[in-house]
Amino acid sequence: MAPALPPFAPFPEAPWRDHIVPEEWQACLSLWISLADAHISLSKNDFQSLSVKDESLTKFLTAFMRQLASFGVGILGSSESAAVLLRHVYMLTTALLKTSAPPSDILQWEFLSDFSRVYGKKRTSSVLGTAFKSHTLAIETSLHGVKKSLILALDSGIKDDLRIPEARLKHLNHLIHASPDAAALFMAGSDFLDGLISCYKVMNPPLRKTIIATAYLCLIGLTEGETPKFSVLIDQLYSLKAAADAHKAGPTSGNDSMVAELVTVTPLLKQVQHRLEQSGSTATRIKSVITGLEGFKKPGGNVRPKRLVKRKIDKGKAVMASEDDEDLGALRVHQMSQISQIQDLFPDLGSAFISKLLDEYHDDTEQVVAHLLEDNLPPHLASADRTRDLSPERTRRRRSSLAPRSTPPQLPTRHNVFDDDDLDNLTVGVSNLHFGKRDQDKTADDILKDRSTAPNKAAILSALSAFDADDDERDDTYDAADAGFTVNDALADDADDQKRKDVVEETLFNAFKSDPKLFNRDSDTRRSNYRMKLKNDTGMTDEAIEGWAVMLGRNPSQLRSLEVKYSAANMFTGQQTALASTSWKASPGGSGAEESGQESGGVNARGGFRGRGRGRGRGGGRGGNVAGPTGEKGTENARRNKEANKSSRANHNRREGRARKMARAGFPG
Repeated sequence: MAPALPPFAPFPEAPWRDHIVPEEWQACLSLWISLADAHISLSKNDFQSLSVKDESLTKFLTAFMRQLASFGVGILGSSESAAVLLRHVYMLTTALLKTSAPPSDILQWEFLSDFSRVYGKKRTSSVLGTAFKSHTLAIETSLHGVKKSLILALDSGIKDDLRIPEARLKHLNHLIHASPDAAALFMAGSDFLDGLISCYKVMNPPLRKTIIATAYLCLIGLTEGETPKFSVLIDQLYSLKAAADAHKAGPTSGNDSMVAELVTVTPLLKQVQHRLEQSGSTATRIKSVITGLEGFKKPGGNVRPKRLVKRKIDKGKAVMASEDDEDLGALRVHQMSQISQIQDLFPDLGSAFISKLLDEYHDDTEQVVAHLLEDNLPPHLASADRTRDLSPERTRRRRSSLAPRSTPPQLPTRHNVFDDDDLDNLTVGVSNLHFGKRDQDKTADDILKDRSTAPNKAAILSALSAFDADDDERDDTYDAADAGFTVNDALADDADDQKRKDVVEETLFNAFKSDPKLFNRDSDTRRSNYRMKLKNDTGMTDEAIEGWAVMLGRNPSQLRSLEVKYSAANMFTGQQTALASTSWKASPGGSGAEESGQESGGVNARGGFRGRGRGRGRGGGRGGNVAGPTGEKGTENARRNKEANKSSRANHNRREGRARKMARAGFPG
């Protein structure tokens, strides 16, 4: 049997570490390394009998994980002993978790989460998977307890202190990220996801970020592990879609739901689809729900406004540094929004490490998140310090900035119309310079009396002599546009448009009269040759043609007007067999009445039945026509009697009728 080993000294907390000098701290590291090495060197049976039952070892490990998870591995220092101790503690923890009956303290979710945060997903995922299989009851009991308490706190909302569930969710995210079994346990049932959705309604930005990170890690964890749980994932995605639909139907904005934020700021849908393609799954249900969730993405995507940073003026007084050290102190303003977005999902990563990842993958946030989740970073990034932050100090000057430089080109000189005038050349007289308005005491009468600036008489006469009074403007009386020789000359385009509209209308009307079924709305009619020909002739779409027929059926008056407009009887075809005369001709009897005159063809002459003289001619004569041939007896009698009876009828009758009307109604005015 192996001899008993000395107990571990407790790992000091932050207030005690500040009082330990560097020499004493190195001595502590050396002692812890020696004792850990002794435990690791034990055989399997001795390790089971000694190390597992050593309470000082368990207390040291729990305190070590808690302090490093809270303050980072930098508290160990940068010496070689710190790296060796970190490696030995990992080996000790792995050995304890692989035993048949490990201490109960290291099976609690707090220790497992700290262990995942300190050593990362790549080193802890397989160890946690083995521990879940070997000690399922103890680990799940611990996780069920915290899950139940979180569901109660999330459902209570603002009734309880929200800082407690926020801190627990942040602590749990590291274990959920590293262990697919833990993610599946929290996604069993819908209580936990419903609690996250319900608590997201509280307007608490830090808590909201934590909820989004937890929901993303739990859902992605269902696609990882030896046997991905796609059936559970489908159910949870359906629950998310139902919650998003219910939120959208409510009074608040649909973009304020947890689902909209989750599918917008995280690559959840893209990662799930990628994992499905890798697994060869052909489930159409999950593809349909992914398509439905994509509709809830908020406009703008992952674009976030850049933070306004107050820039300091570099006066050249900073400490010179080499080019290798300069990048560590640079504040990458253009990457700050992307860095904060990635830190929401991976809080343990430093801003300097994330900046290197963005440089490696050309500022593509989704690629960075995908490579971090799959843990397949390049060697130079996998071995880099993941907790290093960017310095907020301004960039220090390089040595090359002191090299002499050529004088930059001067700004161009502006010119204007007053260059090289008397005032510019300083040759203007002092008497011509004044402030404000010149001669402020002068009135309008004084200005009119002042003839010093008025033009003389010779200038006026010379101007008048140059004026030609006979030179008139061009006479535009007989211009084509003014004389009315053109029709619609200024609106030729409108006339053409009207002609095209008439042609289209006539084509549609003729088709409607021939067969109204050509305007049906079924697919067979739309694919028919008649419909295709009608669309080619009119240039209209199927919807426009069918809409024209619908409106025509609703308006019977328009149908009648189109029938009158485009009927064959009312349409002029360009053929005319006879041309009727429009000139006045005397009647065959020689009476001279306009209404009685007829042509030989039987067509009434102009003016028939329109005169006032009861069959008399236009001039009132009975024996002939005043416009007839000179020398005829009827013509001469009509001309002599033209004015004979005017006074007995027209003018006198109208005057006497007005007098009688005024007598009955009274005087006007």
